[in-house]
This record gives sequence, C-alpha cells and structure tokens, in this order.
Amino acid sequence: MRAIEFIGPRKIRLRDDVPAPEPQAGEVLVQCRYVALCGTNMGPYLYDGRWANPAIQRPPGWLGHENIGIVAASRAAEWPEGTWVLAHPDDYNGFAEFIRSKPAGLARLPDNLPDPAAMVVAQPLATVLRALVRTGPVIQQRCAVVGQGPMGLIFTHLLSRMGASQVIGIDRVGWRLRWAQRFGATQVIDASRENMVQRVRELTGGKMVDFCVEAVGHGDALEQAARLPRRQGRLYVFGVPHHETQPFPWFHTVTNETEIITSMGPECMEYFQTAVDMILRGSVDLAAMVTPRMPWHRAAEAFEMYANPEQALDSLKLTLVL
Repeated sequence: MRAIEFIGPRKIRLRDDVPAPEPQAGEVLVQCRYVALCGTNMGPYLYDGRWANPAIQRPPGWLGHENIGIVAASRAAEWPEGTWVLAHPDDYNGFAEFIRSKPAGLARLPDNLPDPAAMVVAQPLATVLRALVRTGPVIQQRCAVVGQGPMGLIFTHLLSRMGASQVIGIDRVGWRLRWAQRFGATQVIDASRENMVQRVRELTGGKMVDFCVEAVGHGDALEQAARLPRRQGRLYVFGVPHHETQPFPWFHTVTNETEIITSMGPECMEYFQTAVDMILRGSVDLAAMVTPRMPWHRAAEAFEMYANPEQALDSLKLTLVL
C-alpha cells in the first residue's frame, strides 16, 4: 500500500511498498480516501524540540490520524464492508492507504455525501468538544483564542455559538484573522504587529478575559496567553508543546490565581459521532476550512505549506486525496 514516511527534518518519502495491516478480531480495515494534516504532525515533521530525538520510531504512515474512508474488510459485525466512516487508526499510522480501526474509533457517515472530504474536520471538532466538556460555562463571558489555525478557528466558532459575549481571535499570520472573523470572532489581534496583552486589556476595558485558549503549542504563545485571563480566570493549554520544559510566567499565574486546564488524548473518539452529526445537521459550519485538497503525490508540498502558513494563503485543514 501507499504510505508516507518521515525520513529527516522537513523530509518525507512516499512509499508504495508498505504491507497493508491485517484487522484483528473486532476491528475493521479502512481504505482511506482522504487524510488531513494536523498541527501535531509539525513537530515530528520539523524534528523540533522533543521530536528531534533520533530514538523515536517513525514507521511508514506515522503520525496521521484524521482519516475518511470506506470499510474494506470487517471483523466487527456492526461495521459492514462498504460503510463510509471517519476513522481513527489504532496505531496512529494514518498517513497510509489502509488503516486498522476499532469500533470505538469509528463514526458512521452517510453513503451519499456530496463532499465526504469535508468531514475530516469532524476529527478536530471532536477534540475541541472533549476539551470544552472539561471547562466551565462560557455564556456571556469574555474569551480569547490564541492561534487561529484550524484548531483555534474551531474553538472560535464554537465559543461564538455557545453564547460568549466576546471572542477575541489572535494570530501572527495576518490572513488567518479574516477567517477568525468569518468563524465568529468579535475582534481580532495581529500579534505580529500588536502587543496582544495590551490590546486585550483595551478591548475588554481593562477587565481581561474570563477564558483563554492557547491553541499554538509554542512557548512564546503560551507565555503571552497566560497573561490574558482575569484574576481567577481560566487558561486552557490546548496546543501540544514541542518541548518537555519551557519558560512560563509562574509568578504571574500563581498571584493571578489562574485556573489551568489541559486536554490531549484519544478520548476524543468518544465525540466522533457527535461531531459528525453536528456537521450533518448544520449545527456548525466548518467545511470551508478543509482547504486546499491536494493529490497524494503532492504530500511533500502540503507539509511545507502547513509548516509555513505565512507563505500559504488561505491554507487551513490541508487534506490529501488518495
């Protein structure tokens, strides 16, 4: 089968000789039609921070996990062959033509979807749904989202639809701020031009925000995001850190009595079907961010675009088409 292999910093190899996995009892084999790139792929792709460790195993297909496809073989009676699914690869080797999935990592899609590729956004939506379950209310609260890549945009979109009185979208990439407004931001801040802490203070009349999401994963973004919550406000650390240790404004955070929440893990699979159903019902409108869709042979170009958003205008949830 075809698969992508990380072979060095900013280098991938397209393989067509990788053995297809065999589904175990209770599992299915999914033939992938679409697989999306994720911010969590960038550390491994760039060999940045903790991902520079040469001892890390990088098998073909690793670290893809946003897959849409058709059940090609089934050893789970409730998931017959031919079913369209959102699928989570059991071994996280999702940059591949075939993946193994357990029923817990599947969500059923209609057979007649006009644009099945758009459903890849259900996977990151599920991670945000799980994250928001773990925090307090946002209705009539002032919110900020640091980072307006795909994950940050989903947070912005949901917070605006959940009744937040203010949703401030923040990013260093100027073109992303247009998307933030499109997805519900009440105000935006270009962090490449403005001091985000000072600007948030101005936009909130000095009150700062009740709830701040950090959706970048870089140390400088987290350091600034930690200064945005009001006293006893909440900071959601959602961006995946590239380093085991990094500077953090602990004195400010402790004296401010900021509540810190984190979220990461495969438990998001519990929300797969909910995310799919929300998209199908029109409860959220996220399909536009599944752009661009690129053929499999242009995977190297797609990874470079994701790593350099400043040079890839309107490039959000990049999706490879098999």
